[in-house]
Amino acid sequence: MKTSYNGVNVPAEGKCIGYSGGELQVPDTPVIPFIEGDGTGRDIWKASRRVFDAAVEHAYGGKRRVAWFEVFAGEKAFNTFKEWLPNETVDAIRDFRVAIKGPLTTPVGGGIRSLNVALRQLLDLYSCERPVRYFDGVPSPVKHPEKMDLVIFRENTEDVYIGIEWKSGSPEAKKLLEFLNNDMLKDGKKQIRWDSGVGIKPISPTGTKRLVRRAIKFALANKRPSVTLVHKGNIQKFTEGGFRDWGYDLAREEFRAETVTERESWILDNLDKNVALTAEQNAAMIEPGLEQAPEAFRKSVQEEVKGVIAAIGATHGKGQWKKKLLINDRIADSVFQQVLLRADEYSVLATSNLNGDYLSDACAAQVGGLGMAPGSNIGDGYGVFEATHGTAPKYADKDVINPSSVMLSGAMMFAFLGWKEAAQLIEDGIAKTIQQKRVTYDLERLMQGATKVGTAAFADAIIENMKSAAAAAR
Repeated sequence: MKTSYNGVNVPAEGKCIGYSGGELQVPDTPVIPFIEGDGTGRDIWKASRRVFDAAVEHAYGGKRRVAWFEVFAGEKAFNTFKEWLPNETVDAIRDFRVAIKGPLTTPVGGGIRSLNVALRQLLDLYSCERPVRYFDGVPSPVKHPEKMDLVIFRENTEDVYIGIEWKSGSPEAKKLLEFLNNDMLKDGKKQIRWDSGVGIKPISPTGTKRLVRRAIKFALANKRPSVTLVHKGNIQKFTEGGFRDWGYDLAREEFRAETVTERESWILDNLDKNVALTAEQNAAMIEPGLEQAPEAFRKSVQEEVKGVIAAIGATHGKGQWKKKLLINDRIADSVFQQVLLRADEYSVLATSNLNGDYLSDACAAQVGGLGMAPGSNIGDGYGVFEATHGTAPKYADKDVINPSSVMLSGAMMFAFLGWKEAAQLIEDGIAKTIQQKRVTYDLERLMQGATKVGTAAFADAIIENMKSAAAAAR
């Protein structure tokens, strides 16, 4: 552990967060590195930090507080150190385990890594977690935004985001295409066009299972009804399809007593309704058209039914399965439609990287946009919490931007630390302020009768509401 990073001394009064037995060991004065962010990050960080400090003060009466420690990335780092992401910034986040950041610029041009992706990969922050909920009064393009209350667990380190690709016409692309077309696809019907750019899409059992494990643990701890595996396995059978299959495997291997798959629930429900049902009859009910299927397939479904009843009939049958966490799966394009039409049917989504990226923003658009969307990137013993929107440089230093994304990310951070009282104060304070229609311009222009306030004044109103809530609770 260093006493300074990037030439800045670590706060003397702060203590380092530990990690033991799979759990964070959080002192009463943890050192938490922060990156204020580029562009509007300066405004929203100042406002958010005041809200964080007030929440901790009102929740714990001075017994706890955060020792904030600034580290550098993005434009501020480049202007000071001629590096977009100094190594000592990564070292600090690794050493202190938990950090929070505003929006960062991703520089245009070759040879410069995406700052957000770099932090995820360097610290192995494999789970991007995005809660999406509606705050009463926030303008929405859908009729019933209140139906949206889900948490997206997006795998963060694999898929096309791993960044392995070759430019069309490059020697590397040509070499790879020669191998694929002349060797791997030799004598086959498929060939890749020779002028293609080529990217690699790896999805592994290791990456999938640790992501799904976090999603299931979250759902069980928070009494959520279901975890849905989102994939495109009907087309990409060995990557996206593997994600689906490995997710189901993990649920059965590690959470057998607490979970039931959707297909298992059909089998058990059929038997609950008719105890005399044979395995053959049950199989025909869960697999429409089975009588026309090849004999080998028919037998495999019948054996599946027998296996489910033998394995969990005693523990999950007679309606007991209804009390279990439901594990199901949906095709990605279907989920895009259903989060618009039937959002209340989904609670926790576990997705591969690219699907999760799309879905997170699509869901956020229904509840106020990215300005209201928090986010976190979690690894084993590490957490980096961040605004999910961009830097909006034309609004920088104008005290107009909605800081809710960073504030709600801070609430997630406090919950991650086990400081749930502070987290709840922040969420409730934001909700109350919006209900009072004291909001920043992005919401005010769409809310009838609202009062437009600046970034700092919005924070003032939240602090005022938190103070009142804490006093009422005493």
